[in-house]
Amino acid sequence: MAKKSRNRGGASSARPARPAPAAPAGTAQTGTAQTGTAQRGTAQLIAPAVRDAGQATTNKTKTEAYPGQHLGLPERGPGSVASMPRRILALFIDWLLSMVIAYWLTKSQFWTIAVFAVEVYILTALGGSTVGKRLVGIRAVRIGGGPIGFGWALVRTAILLTVVPPLLTDRDLRGLHDRASNTIVVRI
Repeated sequence: MAKKSRNRGGASSARPARPAPAAPAGTAQTGTAQTGTAQRGTAQLIAPAVRDAGQATTNKTKTEAYPGQHLGLPERGPGSVASMPRRILALFIDWLLSMVIAYWLTKSQFWTIAVFAVEVYILTALGGSTVGKRLVGIRAVRIGGGPIGFGWALVRTAILLTVVPPLLTDRDLRGLHDRASNTIVVRI
């Protein structure tokens, strides 16, 4: 069956109507696509094919890596990347300890942030582990090995005190403060 249409010049031309493409099994079509022919200028919406749940899981596990894998760290146990709950618990312990020390020294909690900053800076520079980190079994280490040192500990602590950057993590659970100082928090 031929369909006449006018081209831009006004002349008519006869050409056959294009049938709509056949949809794969398990897909839905909308509009005129269900009738087998589409009107000129109308859009055809075709849903993507639904995958088998088992196939999707298999593909996901092949491409997904655990935190620290590309850095050569183990998946579990000592040397593996520390989980967020452990880090938050360590932070909470360090903050409570800083509050107690600040109140004991000054009878005011106003100095808590200063005490916290000094504790985190000195203990991270010397051993990579604050009191809270030691209690929950984690520590900060340099990616290339070696001590963190006072320079990188200062960078790490300054960014940590701004609160938001440590919450922005990458696939290895490294916050901006860890990326800036080239460190990662691992289990002991």
